[in-house]
Amino acid sequence: MKDLKVNEERLWSRLMKMAQIGATPKGGVCRVALTDEDKDGRDLFVQWCESAGLKIYIDEMGNIFGRRDGRFNDLPPVLSGSHLDSQPTGGKFDGVYGVLAALEVIETLNDNDIITDAPLEIVSWTNEEGARFTPAMIASGVFAGIFDLDYAYSRTDKEGLTIGDELKRIGYAGEKPAKAESYKAAFEAHIEQGPILENEKKQIGIVTGVQGARWYHLTILGRDAHAGTTPMEARQDPVKVAASLLSQAYALADEYLPDIRLTFGDLRPSPGVVNTVPGKLVITVDIRHPVDEILDEFEEKLNKIVQAHGAKLDNFWKSPAIVFHPDCISTVEQAVANTDTSAKHMISGAGHDAVYLSRVALTSMIFIPCKDGLSHNELESAKKEDASAGASVLLQAMLIASKK
Repeated sequence: MKDLKVNEERLWSRLMKMAQIGATPKGGVCRVALTDEDKDGRDLFVQWCESAGLKIYIDEMGNIFGRRDGRFNDLPPVLSGSHLDSQPTGGKFDGVYGVLAALEVIETLNDNDIITDAPLEIVSWTNEEGARFTPAMIASGVFAGIFDLDYAYSRTDKEGLTIGDELKRIGYAGEKPAKAESYKAAFEAHIEQGPILENEKKQIGIVTGVQGARWYHLTILGRDAHAGTTPMEARQDPVKVAASLLSQAYALADEYLPDIRLTFGDLRPSPGVVNTVPGKLVITVDIRHPVDEILDEFEEKLNKIVQAHGAKLDNFWKSPAIVFHPDCISTVEQAVANTDTSAKHMISGAGHDAVYLSRVALTSMIFIPCKDGLSHNELESAKKEDASAGASVLLQAMLIASKK
């Protein structure tokens, strides 16, 4: 079966068809979790799964599973998938590529009348992005026992709508418990979301782990004041404090190059009107590094800067650095050899559902290049031949892992 490859045209056609749901003027997608567009994408995916003969299961978090029986259904299944939700100005490939690559594996096996020893399952996880509801990857987190169901259901968006209510509204609040079962192995295919593969002219990333990530709210208090009548020297302006604080934080990050990542992604003054000096500023902070001990050290130093400015730093989400299972990494290596593709070992800079899945299953990931490393952007782009190559590696990995 080493010569077995996926149907490149079918995979690409489905990627392009899914991209029409929530399409944006610049060629990207807006299919944010549990919106009407997300529902439409889910409906199409379920339709394709049913046409491929899969048994569909939807769990309490709206995670969609499609199962293909094997020769020995008492064996634990091999799992693969990713997510269909996007950023508000997302691209065509982030997440959805892994879902449809897994479906293409099933379709290719159907085309060739191949029955695997172990059953296969494909999955689309809910709210991986965390763009509408935080924290990110919450549904796979519930599945892996990181978050409890009540906590997940109670998460709200900026309008106060909850995950629980929105799952019901779009008809994807399933009855199957959102709890991990036994799996032989799990694989997630994904675009790299960085420039390394493209720059090094490699077609496949054999992902050995994921760097640690921590999210915070940085709160700086001031005093509301009239913008026209309050002299500059009389103001308690949190934005002015932020200017100094952020400058020092970036200087600290420079000491930890090249592996540190520091992002201030959402700056929200209150009351947030043009003619009032804000009385409060809340800034989200995202720090990442492949080594947890360095994250600890960086966090401690950052907190000293924050405290010196009279501000407060509150951690609200933490994902430790992950090392994937060597057996799964080895399986991907063998799959790469079977397909004769160029590859390199790498650590993921972004978080993925595979992070939480790795707590309950032997897991690894497969990356393909994306143009200029651009992602979370409407201009995100990947080549048809790379999408096909990655799906063929996934196919070979799932065939290897499914053997009795």
